[in-house]
Amino acid sequence: MSNLSAGKEILAYCGKCKLSLYHTIVVMKDDTTPHKVQCSSCKSTHAFKDQSVKPKKKKTTTRRKKVTKPNSEIWAEKLKDNSNTPIKYSIVHPFILGDIVDHPKFGIGIIEKTIDTNKVEVLFETELKILMHNKK
Repeated sequence: MSNLSAGKEILAYCGKCKLSLYHTIVVMKDDTTPHKVQCSSCKSTHAFKDQSVKPKKKKTTTRRKKVTKPNSEIWAEKLKDNSNTPIKYSIVHPFILGDIVDHPKFGIGIIEKTIDTNKVEVLFETELKILMHNKK
């Protein structure tokens, strides 16, 4: 016959305290197994976890940095592959994918993507910029 019942103390693992501590039995599952216990230290109520069972450690993974080329290398390769002549940048001029733009401040750039009817993404040697175009 078991001497466990609601109101008695038992040693159990507390997930909040991260320790095996004494707990008060709140609910019994059957005559020999506690179901819910209350930690005597932090007063949290949780399912009974046998103190002999150690908690699983979380697996930690190291994130690998994605190796990418610097903007200047990508820009140089795309410029070498493109045979178009640079077009002087103007906010009113419409640009299409692959056009080469000569911007007064950022220099030579390549149209990478058209975002909508009035915006384009341009790859310059040092950075990627969104510029207005086709403004009437």
